[in-house]
Amino acid sequence: MSRSRNYAAFALITAAALGLTACGSGDPADVGAAGNAAPAGQKGKVPTADVVSAVRKDEAAAALLPESVRKAGTLTVATSVGTPPGATYLEDGKTVAGQDVDFADAAARVLGLRLKREVASFEVILPALDSGKYDLGTGNFGVTDERRRTIDFVTYINDGQGFAVRKDSRLGNVTDLAQLCGLNVATSAGTTFEATLEKNKPKCGAAGKKPYAVQTYSDQGALWISLRQGRSDVVMSTINGLRYAVDRQEGLKFLNEFHRLDVGFAFKKGTPLAPAFQAAVNKLKKDGTYDRILAKWGTTESGIERSEISPPEHT
Repeated sequence: MSRSRNYAAFALITAAALGLTACGSGDPADVGAAGNAAPAGQKGKVPTADVVSAVRKDEAAAALLPESVRKAGTLTVATSVGTPPGATYLEDGKTVAGQDVDFADAAARVLGLRLKREVASFEVILPALDSGKYDLGTGNFGVTDERRRTIDFVTYINDGQGFAVRKDSRLGNVTDLAQLCGLNVATSAGTTFEATLEKNKPKCGAAGKKPYAVQTYSDQGALWISLRQGRSDVVMSTINGLRYAVDRQEGLKFLNEFHRLDVGFAFKKGTPLAPAFQAAVNKLKKDGTYDRILAKWGTTESGIERSEISPPEHT
């Protein structure tokens, strides 16, 4: 997705749906004297509070990096840009902002590194890590057992899978995907949501019901238009992303959480970078930066007790 299309998609959610004005503000008042950031999207804006630049290098964490990385001082990070709170473009259509961005930048500061950020589509980042094109990737990547076979993760939040519908929907809380039989289910392409839906589609046939149809979108704006116009009946996506989006669109509601997942920085399997980034996240927790990032994006409920390296998927 191009930068202009990404910004247009978010503008559609924030401006067209709600009649709101500009997204980014750069208003330092977004953070109070104690460093507590305003909740995500207050007054219709993408939060732009600076909660990262005060982070200082931690020598103990940096010592865990390979010597070659310490000398180079730079890593390349691939960032998937979609909608907040994960990552989005600000009003200028160039600046990338979001929870994933803040956590990556803060961890890099702890390690004394500079990140060279490249925007890449969600579905290409993990394969590109294996090829060595990028050193790490961010994109609200859920840590699943299947992904752990080929990718290493360093966790920094807990998010997961959930559902959103129109307010006139008769669908109740989804505890079994068989409840979706006969419906049109919209989700993002190349995600765990798509994989989960396809894996469980046979449940409908086993129950003697019409299977649900999985509608995949690379453009988040098109996904939400599909739901609003009735071409889709329900959206399956990230818990945080759904809550953020429905709060900014009339006529929609967050339905329920379905399955929680740890979310992490993604690395090539066997990376020597994981211990250093784990130490960096845990350092951010100790110095208060971690909580300030969560508060900025309105995702305090996604906080974790400590960072882990490729933990087993929660069942």
